[in-house]
Amino acid sequence: MRGSLVGTAATLAAGALLTGAMTTASASPPAPAATHAKSETTRPVLIDCFFHRNVRPADFILACGDGNSRLSGLHWTEWGPDAAKAVGVNWVNDCTPYCAAGTFHSYPVVVRLTGGKQWTRHPSFARYTQMTLTYTDTRPDAFKQVMTYPLWD
Repeated sequence: MRGSLVGTAATLAAGALLTGAMTTASASPPAPAATHAKSETTRPVLIDCFFHRNVRPADFILACGDGNSRLSGLHWTEWGPDAAKAVGVNWVNDCTPYCAAGTFHSYPVVVRLTGGKQWTRHPSFARYTQMTLTYTDTRPDAFKQVMTYPLWD
């Protein structure tokens, strides 16, 4: 019985070592992926409310505190070191009679990002510093046809 117990223990130990070796080997990224990751840092990024880096996001929250203004359905036609351009929809809460009971309305917009600059938190990344929304049809009350906002650093 003791020989059987030792044999079982040895088999389990060998299996654990083999599994560990295979897991470690498969967890290592191949060299081309590492090279690709480095090239990601050369593209400018759009910083969101949570200080996450975004490249060509489909959606973007403008009103971080309450979420009452957001961009969605963004289709990017340009994303370069100095500027980016997209078309999409700005969903804005009318906050009538108050924001929690308000209604969201959609407004088609052209989005432009400008001001490529080094990101203070992560200097290896360039970031856009300004966003301009141009409303192509109707726009929210009290908004101009062209609205410009500074972006997070």
